[in-house]
Amino acid sequence: MYLIVILAFVAGFLALRLYSVLGKRTGHEQQPAPIQTDERAKVTVLQPRTSGDAIGDAARAAPGLIAPEAEAGIRTLIAADRNFDVPQFVEGAKAAYGQVLEAFWRGDRKELEWLCDADVLASFEEAIAAREAEGHVLANRLVRIDRAQVIEASLNGRIAQVTMRFDADIAAVTRDKDGNVVAGSMTDAVSTFDAWTFSRDIRSADPNWKLIETDEAA
Repeated sequence: MYLIVILAFVAGFLALRLYSVLGKRTGHEQQPAPIQTDERAKVTVLQPRTSGDAIGDAARAAPGLIAPEAEAGIRTLIAADRNFDVPQFVEGAKAAYGQVLEAFWRGDRKELEWLCDADVLASFEEAIAAREAEGHVLANRLVRIDRAQVIEASLNGRIAQVTMRFDADIAAVTRDKDGNVVAGSMTDAVSTFDAWTFSRDIRSADPNWKLIETDEAA
């Protein structure tokens, strides 16, 4: 009997020691420190999202985003690069469309250099220089993108090219060095129809696509 009592005291003592060491979880324990900003993955323009879908499913998962004449090219591209995701690409292309336009309107050559290839960059820089020589400043604004659709896609070796059609409304105003309006209006948006081609080496570790051609959509 005495032995049982002694063992009970020993068990109780050990339980109290265990409680004091581990404590009791309340749901308010300190969480792991958040990742610092410079350690987080950076978002890149037109970065494709990994997709495990089959080729046909991936193409069919984007109704309205692919013109019929571009379907064969998209299937070829998906077969070569299973990470290519049509909805993700279209969203990235729309973002790039706005970024390029705004950089051009501001005359931001550095940002254009990052987004465009050498030929397109040279065309933009020439237009910017002519505008600056006249003392003109653009106060344009992208009102909305009404349509964004893949109208052409191809793969030449490891170089992929995708052409997007953008139907957009843009409010365009040009001012002189004194701030006077010399062209355009901020109240009347102008409908624009652009065909922009983006390119990327699908074997490259760089996920970004570059703008390699700009044209008016038919």
